[in-house]
Amino acid sequence: MLSERELERYKRQILLFGEEGQERLKASHIFIAGAGGLGSPIAIYLAVAGVGAITIVDMDVVDQSNLNRQILHSDRDIGKKKTVSALEKLREYNADITINAIDTTITEENIRELVGRADGIVDAMDNYPIRYLLNRVALEKKVPFFHGAIRGFYGQATTILPGKTPCLECIFPKAPPKEVFPVVGATPGVIGTVQATEVIKYLTGQGSLLDSRLFIWDGLTSTSEEIAVCRNPSCPACGDQADADKTTGKKK
Repeated sequence: MLSERELERYKRQILLFGEEGQERLKASHIFIAGAGGLGSPIAIYLAVAGVGAITIVDMDVVDQSNLNRQILHSDRDIGKKKTVSALEKLREYNADITINAIDTTITEENIRELVGRADGIVDAMDNYPIRYLLNRVALEKKVPFFHGAIRGFYGQATTILPGKTPCLECIFPKAPPKEVFPVVGATPGVIGTVQATEVIKYLTGQGSLLDSRLFIWDGLTSTSEEIAVCRNPSCPACGDQADADKTTGKKK
């Protein structure tokens, strides 16, 4: 049940999806991989929306070069663990929710325990090997995977629903080369808010998700486009699942 404080706090969005939708947010747990450029707006907007539990994982410290885009952090946080900074800020944004900030490197050995019983996994990383790992765990746990990536003025986002949509390895079978890429802070702001919106829509059952669609943002021209993406039956991540679904007669 929502308290009087919560009814007042969220009344403008309760106009959109009712008390039932707000209660769904309160009862939900979302896992965010990364507390940087993408993780900052994602975590902030999910916190202020009233998602009841947020787990955010990062292993880095705040550097001055982060501050043009990582809006969870400021000058006073330089040298501090990003998880410590994130925990402080998110508690200030909303003291009525639970924040789990975990300082660790995401690995094959710990990822399943880190995600636990979360209702969704949000990709706020900057490298594809970890993205692929998150994608596979989402498939295993049958929870949605909210992907986002940025470079310079450009960004992309999609929502992956296990057993229904192409997975990340269907869409990007080969990881791009690792690099220190340029970025203007507004770009992760755009993509991060798209990802947060996808999470809120999924949890409240509103609108149409970016499933089987890749959203592309071009900040230089302030235009966007969508690319329809298809499932790859030979995908090493979800191909076996597709075969298993056929064998057991599960509907996509």
